[in-house]
Amino acid sequence: MAKYIIKRIALALLTIFIVATLTFFLMNLVPGGPFMGEKSVTPQALAALNEKYGLDQPLSTQYVNYIKNAAKGDFGASLKQRGRNVSDIITSKFPVSARLGGISALTALLFGIPLGSIAALNRGKFWDNFIIVFSTCGIAVPSFVICTVCMYFFGVNLGWLPTFGLATPLHYIMPVFALAFYPTAYIARLMRSSMLDVLGQDYMRTARAKGLSQPVMLFKHALRNAVLPVITYVGPMLAYTLSGSFIVEKIFTIPGLGGEFVSSIMNRDYTVIMGTTIFLATLLIIMNVLVDIVYKLIDPRIKLK
Repeated sequence: MAKYIIKRIALALLTIFIVATLTFFLMNLVPGGPFMGEKSVTPQALAALNEKYGLDQPLSTQYVNYIKNAAKGDFGASLKQRGRNVSDIITSKFPVSARLGGISALTALLFGIPLGSIAALNRGKFWDNFIIVFSTCGIAVPSFVICTVCMYFFGVNLGWLPTFGLATPLHYIMPVFALAFYPTAYIARLMRSSMLDVLGQDYMRTARAKGLSQPVMLFKHALRNAVLPVITYVGPMLAYTLSGSFIVEKIFTIPGLGGEFVSSIMNRDYTVIMGTTIFLATLLIIMNVLVDIVYKLIDPRIKLK
């Protein structure tokens, strides 16, 4: 187990290094520059800005300096938000996205797992068909459509819910619903397929023959094995929801990391784009490593190599 964990951490560090390298060079391949949109910028002022941020140095030197600083958690200064470091922006914005994403992830698990189990236990019946339609719609409908529909009906027409910010618990309802809708539908489909497979296994038939009650069979035997595919999805889902959906945060004017990332793209703030990309990629990689370890804890039969 310890050898496997060390190997996974080493591979994770290598993956983060590759992501940082690709992000740096891809950003430098973008035509133009971060200051090209400045109004009435003179060649002298442009040269001074490039010198200030080290953009006048050879690309190889910029790369080495960036990787060294990024390894220490320093992603440099924002090119557009003068006086602010990228690390400070991430530190201030990520807790908002993490709070919203954590609630959304928990909501998706609390609803997705029971819905998938109910569909499997009622195969071919009304509830199974209803949940299949729900999960299909949840996967097919984009998040911005859900945001717009919720905002129009519950925010504008009915006036039940606020449409921007996260000031009160009511502010969380529509963003959490929009952010959790897709994961809930996906988990329900995963859980249904996995539960149907588990219910047809020999040990489940043996449990029925022994006269075990339905709750005992479900919670002690079926659910523990059926939930394994869901755990595989939990890693990417947590990274997706903890970082916050970019579109959801932008539509509901939530001051999180997702909205900051969208704004940095529009403003060509290269250091913020690179910093947030590396941060979110690192978060995704860490989640996947943790999921692999949890896999072994839940099912000791799994062999880790």
